[in-house]
Amino acid sequence: MNNNDHQDHADHDDHGNHHEHMMNDFKERFWWSLALTVPILFLSPLIAETLGYQSLIDFSASTWLLLVFSTAIFIYGGKPFFAHAKAELKDKSPGMMMLITLAISVAYFYSSAVIFGLEGKLFFWELATLIDIMLLGHWLEMRSVIGAGKALQELSKLLPDTAHKLIGKNKTEDVKISALQVGDQLLIKPGEKIPADGQVVDGKSKVNEAMVTGESQLVSKTKGSQVIGGSIN
Repeated sequence: MNNNDHQDHADHDDHGNHHEHMMNDFKERFWWSLALTVPILFLSPLIAETLGYQSLIDFSASTWLLLVFSTAIFIYGGKPFFAHAKAELKDKSPGMMMLITLAISVAYFYSSAVIFGLEGKLFFWELATLIDIMLLGHWLEMRSVIGAGKALQELSKLLPDTAHKLIGKNKTEDVKISALQVGDQLLIKPGEKIPADGQVVDGKSKVNEAMVTGESQLVSKTKGSQVIGGSIN
């Protein structure tokens, strides 16, 4: 393996570790935020009125407790959204993170102002549940990204390191897979793995695609047929 191979492998590992870290971060923040949501829901006047237990939260410190729990979930649960929104602003490309940040910020600061005397309604429980849903969604998304990355990594192991590239009519040259370009013609000898997705331009054979598609029977290929990288001629 040359230095470039070592560097590519290290970069891939760093990228994978970054996704792993993000997934674990979203997961941890989701569970803690969910725990904070329970007292927020219980102390919310609208929910108490709907379920008929207003008397249980009818004490002077209830709104301040609601503010404390809501502040905790806003800062802790909202932190990753604030960081990504800042990056979006820096890149001058506001997106979903900016929208989430705007939504939870408006809900938090407006509701806080209501506690301090502004006439209106509290939206702390909406704030908490929105943060929970967004954290859960991003946790599941990162888990899917990691799973897809591992699947692609396993698939890449099926590919050979080099390919027989046709030079002229009868001459071939062994080249790295990474050097292949669209339009290159390759010679696939019997028993060899197909190095890349492509189309048969000459000849006929049968291909074992079991390791790629799960198809147990050999698949006949003729001129014009599509072939899958990693399958065996």
